[in-house]
Amino acid sequence: MTTQLIDRRYFLRVSALAGGAMVLALHWKPGRAQTRPRPSSSTLSAFIRIGADGTVTIMAKNPELGQGVKTMLPMLIAEELDVDWKQVQVEQADFDPSKYSAQFAGGSTATPLNWLPMRQAGAAARHMLIAAAAQSWDVAPSECSTSSGRVYHKPTKRTIGYGALAAKAATLAPPDLKSVQLKDTKEYKIIGKPTSAVDGVAIVTGQPLYGIDFTLPGMLWAVFEKCPVFGGKVVSANLDEIKTMPGVRHAFIVDGGKDLTGLLGGVAIVAENWWAARSARQKLQIQWDEGTAAAQSSEGFARRAEELSKQPPSRTLRVDGDVERAFKSAAKIVESAYFYPFLAHAAPEPQNCTAHFQGGNLEIWASSQTPQQALEQVAARLGIPPANITIHLPRIGGGFGRRLVNDCVIEAAWIAKIVGAPVKLLWTREDDMQHDFYRPAGFHFLKGGLDDAGKLIAWRDHFASFGNDEGFAPAAGLSPEQFPAGLVTNFAFHTSLMPLAIPTGALRAPGDNGMAFVVQSFIDELAHAAGKDPVQFRLGLLNAASTLMGAGAAGRSRPQYNPERMRGVLELVAEKCGWNSRRRASDGPMGIACHFSYRGYFAEVAKVRVDDSKRLKIEKVWLVGDIGDTIINPGNAVNQAQGAVIDGLSQLMGYEISFDRGRTMQNNLHQYLPVRMSQAPSEIEVHFLRTENAPTGLGEPALPPILPAVCNAIFAATGQRIRSLPLSKHGFRWA
Repeated sequence: MTTQLIDRRYFLRVSALAGGAMVLALHWKPGRAQTRPRPSSSTLSAFIRIGADGTVTIMAKNPELGQGVKTMLPMLIAEELDVDWKQVQVEQADFDPSKYSAQFAGGSTATPLNWLPMRQAGAAARHMLIAAAAQSWDVAPSECSTSSGRVYHKPTKRTIGYGALAAKAATLAPPDLKSVQLKDTKEYKIIGKPTSAVDGVAIVTGQPLYGIDFTLPGMLWAVFEKCPVFGGKVVSANLDEIKTMPGVRHAFIVDGGKDLTGLLGGVAIVAENWWAARSARQKLQIQWDEGTAAAQSSEGFARRAEELSKQPPSRTLRVDGDVERAFKSAAKIVESAYFYPFLAHAAPEPQNCTAHFQGGNLEIWASSQTPQQALEQVAARLGIPPANITIHLPRIGGGFGRRLVNDCVIEAAWIAKIVGAPVKLLWTREDDMQHDFYRPAGFHFLKGGLDDAGKLIAWRDHFASFGNDEGFAPAAGLSPEQFPAGLVTNFAFHTSLMPLAIPTGALRAPGDNGMAFVVQSFIDELAHAAGKDPVQFRLGLLNAASTLMGAGAAGRSRPQYNPERMRGVLELVAEKCGWNSRRRASDGPMGIACHFSYRGYFAEVAKVRVDDSKRLKIEKVWLVGDIGDTIINPGNAVNQAQGAVIDGLSQLMGYEISFDRGRTMQNNLHQYLPVRMSQAPSEIEVHFLRTENAPTGLGEPALPPILPAVCNAIFAATGQRIRSLPLSKHGFRWA
């Protein structure tokens, strides 16, 4: 994702509505560019609406795709507003760049971006309600207090509800947000308490919430057939035959462009219902110009990576010390090659979008993680002003990074403009699997050196990845600050790139989901070669950080990275699982891993059982995370952490996307097997280590450590070192 930061220069807008309601909006003005996930608009608004009857409506501004922000962000506002959660109604906001900024989902950024401004919005509204009550009673505001949606004046024992004050409060000047007093953490009644999802009942009772559920009167259904080879073009199609089929209203060729994130060439069929559109699609006969991508394959990538590993790297990302000299003096050398495959997102809800173009205006119901980008791309492609486009944000049935890209939205908008009627474009699971923006594969050729005492003195990684002279392909890169950079005196990251015509993109914990497997598995190899306990070996690396980080070239290490915080989660997870007290064989083999990503520090231990036929059972997982001093919604936090573990286990065992002649070989979940409930760990024990740091996000950082933790446990159980994924390729299967 492109990143930009805006200074927190807030101001408030407040207005009154008919019927005595108060509406408060929090805005911030743009400041100097720094480092914050990309807001495409310069104004952030979080709306509070207080009705005359005391009902409080809070708008949830960000797309909700299962990460819990539709509940969590309003919780922050409600806490400082000082209302009971049962008084609150939550509504999903539409995308509106004139009112909201940073309306996106990605990078585990919702908490760090909104922790302060959402609370300030609630506190500011509470301040104004107190001022309104004080004026009405002719008393000093300092004599008033609030609780459960009411203002109290204890000296006179008077009390009044927020609803009765809303109209008057709406006429008052809003406070300077810098002067608004926030609650002490000891006063929290909502933050830090397990809170059910606001959509929970609707979800489990099957009520229509998602984009795939949405319909409009007179709506038509569309399917879109694209070339099985990425970027291919239509030469001809049997459109005359398709147009005669029952229920078909339209069938036409879309020329498309070359941008894989935009509108590509294909054939659109629009029909009266989904079945008619699908049936007609099955009769399509298309001649394709497949283009250059047809020459690429997974086997070809693997061969080329092996060739590159034997050649000097094409570029160097980082060098600290004298790596080659250190290898010459090392007592032991460990060399290994690691591989992780391309992955699809496989979100439960396939891609879909509903669009209606009429009178020069376009209305869209988009399951998008990045609605600002969707607006810009649709406006440019259709040649209409952005002001003529309205985007609604239905709940999303999983994104994991796939819906950062808006190709389905652009396709639906294009079809709707041609048809001139409301249209729902619905992809099949096969479309979703074979036209994804895949997590890139990666090939790592590693070398480590140990001295006589078993200390790691040299590390080198030659990373064969994808890209060109302009740099890495999307999500295929390696940061020069990637762990253990800054913790090893003699250290080198090199890379060589292969051209890629297959689209790639972010998958949950982008980059780190593959790197953690490689780095933490190789560290386990080094610990074994050194004859040291895996926990103690890692702690030794972290202890070295006090002398290495900030000195010389290692001073480039990521400013967020804090070895003390990683040491904390590592020591605590070892304590929780009884790592140092294992005595009996019945205690079972365990593996450990730790990783820092997306502001979160996580350490995880997996206890496994492997029989002679390689049937694998994950008996228990211990997880410890440091995401700051406050867990806003503990129930959701535990669910997110447990879900990350299970998601990682799917990647570990059954997920792999392969290509042949530019085509995706897997087309549905029978070939891309997620973990079933019966295969999940019997227990996932989650702990959070509270530290004196601002709270951060959780959607991504809990996932990466589980892959190497299980692989290291398999080594402890069998002596077999896992250096490539998925495990199924090594004969393993779930018990």
